Amino acid sequence: MSIAYLGLGTNLGDRKENLRKAIEAIASKMSVGKRSSLYETAAWGYTDQPDFLNQVVQVETALTPLRLLNFLKRTEMELGRVENFRYGPRLIDIDILFYDDLVKNTNQLQIPHPRIPERAFVLIPMNEIAPGLKHPVLGKTIAELLAELPDRTGVKLCA
Repeated sequence: MSIAYLGLGTNLGDRKENLRKAIEAIASKMSVGKRSSLYETAAWGYTDQPDFLNQVVQVETALTPLRLLNFLKRTEMELGRVENFRYGPRLIDIDILFYDDLVKNTNQLQIPHPRIPERAFVLIPMNEIAPGLKHPVLGKTIAELLAELPDRTGVKLCA
């Protein structure tokens, strides 16, 4: 079994319900461990859209990285995601952030997720559940990467 960390985001419809349904769907195929709190995040990339709710979850899975990716993409579609333009609004987005200490870089899949070090909406919830996790490429912990992040504005803990 492998340990993976997944980043979830949503900014359309009932955002809390979207995250709940996504975790429920993930739990049907693998064991869900630690879950971060929910964080409201200003849109990134394309900013003329509603704020996102973001969360990070730890899972234990027997799926290979590619099979995990395919399962997550199918899950997004089953939950109602419609393909849109890059960084556009979405009902649900599920990214593989880490998969054990694997480093993989193909056209289909990049692990660890290449933009982790620049995204407060990933590092803040990751730091909540796995501050000591070491980035296998950068050799720094999540807590260290978060400390180096120049801008944490736009990410608020949800009540």
